[in-house]
Amino acid sequence: MAAYRRGVLIGNWSEDACLEEDRLRDFMIKRERGELLTQKISRLQDNLLKKKELSVSQDGFVHFGDTVMLLNPDNRSSVERFPGVCGSLALAINLDGIPVYLAKSLQAPCGVSAVESLDPEGRNAFCILSVDGGAVGEPVRFGQNFGLGTTGGFSDQMLYLASDHKSFIRSAKKSCLQEVFLTDELSYLICWQATFLDPQLRLEYEGFPVPANSKIIITHCHTNRSLAVPRNFWTRSYFGKEYEVVCHTYLDSHKAEEDKNYWVIVTGNPSREDGTMMDRPNPHPSGIRKNAFHEEK
Repeated sequence: MAAYRRGVLIGNWSEDACLEEDRLRDFMIKRERGELLTQKISRLQDNLLKKKELSVSQDGFVHFGDTVMLLNPDNRSSVERFPGVCGSLALAINLDGIPVYLAKSLQAPCGVSAVESLDPEGRNAFCILSVDGGAVGEPVRFGQNFGLGTTGGFSDQMLYLASDHKSFIRSAKKSCLQEVFLTDELSYLICWQATFLDPQLRLEYEGFPVPANSKIIITHCHTNRSLAVPRNFWTRSYFGKEYEVVCHTYLDSHKAEEDKNYWVIVTGNPSREDGTMMDRPNPHPSGIRKNAFHEEK
């Protein structure tokens, strides 16, 4: 009895050939439309991981309309408590919450996390927005409401950093504290304020411009809780560890915010198009020029 070879037609060979032609035809159509999964993933990476140029501050302050990064700076206490956690962390869009099949734009609501990558790119670049009528180019002042928007590299939609009181159905996944997320709805939930670092000098600096590249506290207006990175709650992603971001005010024994609540609004490096001011040595270790506020006054 002769053995069958590959050229022998057996079974429903005609139906199988038609199905193969249909699959090939569908593949060609999806490839022309850019609907293949690999194309969507590539498009997602091209936008979220696209290099961004931060705004350069000429006077050392933060202004409405500036494109900046938000960093939770490195600190010794975090290294002592969590030996595996060190270095500054940048606020960024959480990629795990973005469905790849809808990769043409950002979908709200979307999560945020703190990442170790400090290179300005689509996922960690934010725009300072005015919510009370301030003009673009005007400095943001302590105690003044502002918003933080991101496009993630997509030009057709902007999402806004927001938070709300925690409840049984809404809270941070790991810590169960107040959740921070991105939304496309304009409301009081997207309003934030910059607070001076030293609690004893906050009333004196109320109304003065917010310095860039210096440690400050960022407080949510609706809940009066501060933006924070606990650093002991994290998840593993394709890009490494991503740490949970929450709204919670951590106070020490002196009723002052802990370093978990410290943030630095980072601007661009004037000597490098793709660099940041964090790459340059700080001539003022205290983080604030002595006469900056008096000159503005």
